[in-house]
Amino acid sequence: MPRPLQPLKDDDFGYWEAHHLLQRAGFGGTPEQVLTLTEMGLDGAVDHVLNWTAVPDPVPDPGFRSDIMRPATEAERQEYRMMRRSDSEAARERARMIRQQRQREDRRQIAEARAWWLKRMIETSRPLQEKLTLFWHGHFATGYRAVEDSWHLLKQNQMFRDNAAGNFKNTLVHGIIRDPAMIKYLNNNQNRKGAPNENLARELMELFTLGEGNGYSEEDIKEGARALTGFTFRDDDFTFNARNHDDDTKTIFGRSGNWGADDFVELIFTRPTSSTWICWKLYRFFVDDADASTDKSMAVVNAMGKTLRRRNWHLRPVLEEVFKSQHFYHPTRRGMMVKSPVQLVVQACRSMDLPARNLTRLAEACTFMGQSLFAPPSVKGWDGGTGWINTSTLFTRQNTLVYLLTGREPGSNPWDGGGLDHDLSRLVAHLPDIPQRDRPTDAATYLSRFLLGTMPDSTRLGQWADLARGRDMDAATVTRLIALITAAPEYQLC
Repeated sequence: MPRPLQPLKDDDFGYWEAHHLLQRAGFGGTPEQVLTLTEMGLDGAVDHVLNWTAVPDPVPDPGFRSDIMRPATEAERQEYRMMRRSDSEAARERARMIRQQRQREDRRQIAEARAWWLKRMIETSRPLQEKLTLFWHGHFATGYRAVEDSWHLLKQNQMFRDNAAGNFKNTLVHGIIRDPAMIKYLNNNQNRKGAPNENLARELMELFTLGEGNGYSEEDIKEGARALTGFTFRDDDFTFNARNHDDDTKTIFGRSGNWGADDFVELIFTRPTSSTWICWKLYRFFVDDADASTDKSMAVVNAMGKTLRRRNWHLRPVLEEVFKSQHFYHPTRRGMMVKSPVQLVVQACRSMDLPARNLTRLAEACTFMGQSLFAPPSVKGWDGGTGWINTSTLFTRQNTLVYLLTGREPGSNPWDGGGLDHDLSRLVAHLPDIPQRDRPTDAATYLSRFLLGTMPDSTRLGQWADLARGRDMDAATVTRLIALITAAPEYQLC
């Protein structure tokens, strides 16, 4: 019986396997990029995708401000005290205006951060690093509305990026309990001896490491909350407040001791599902987003979990094993995952080399489609899968693609604006122009497979070829053809 993660034979790694790898382990690529990965072979392609530190990162530092929501200085605190003593309505109004001005500036910065991150995903030469950063943002979900400090979320975002394929236990989980954004989001700054707040302890086990109801009790949550007391932050940095820490004996998973926060994390990783829960989440993000597990999918997840434990919680070996497996490239794994709004937008730009146009508008479109960066709907993150699709989001998805392809605003008239500002005929320029060949059919066939990841039925393929028949395969014709293909239901999948 073959192993669940039996490696793909190198001879079986061709153009469309490289295409699949680029879509799932990133956000797609141009025909030239797919061909480059094909020529590397399976081992070379996976190594290139995973070892991104060897690739320069050209996206510049945006220069975001860290001091918008800073604590008051001593002089400002003294001024506020004088205001309160004076009982002056004008003074109180001035204090309110200063606070509101900072909040407006911070909201502007988080909006700029959404556009910046979208730009980074579109332009990066390290797509898997950004794809994993997006995964961790949904896994350790933290939202701006509760945090109300854009710099804290940007710091968290960079922590995810720096440790994207690093050590799950030692850097990501031990790191997240020290993260100011997460501490504020789950109220651990209010967790103190004698008045424990259970939010972080609960989500740490339920959502981040073990899975809901898997190997822990309500008593473990209460005792874990006591272990986390005193973990807080001051301004932009984590700090441990020893006066608020409960240093009495705690019993967690049946083991008693004077456990602190780091001890709590280490105890969590003695539980059986500490390796399989995160692997199930990774499997749904990269391989198959079906809500229900099967015997085959769980065999793969369990194999991933064994590798994660054997490799001391390092994630890179797990991802390498998955991206080289027959299971990952099996035909039933292709063209069957629903694209998230971010995947839809970024993949369209990267695979067709489309201009990003107005990044703020694209970030807003992602919000309308259900995925607002830095603002997941809850600590559970986004459900994903078929939850991305409904009548409202489908309409916005199609309008967004038309905007990316043509620059035409939703609701505009054909005579509004100028002509096409880019030439999509380059996507079929590599197809040989051989006498007696049906070039429109060749173009429709290639574009269908390239954009959909799978082949459509022959009737639809014939209709798309008919659109191009009798025309030059110029920018206008190819753009019309792509607009039709991207309107197909299958384009919502990757």
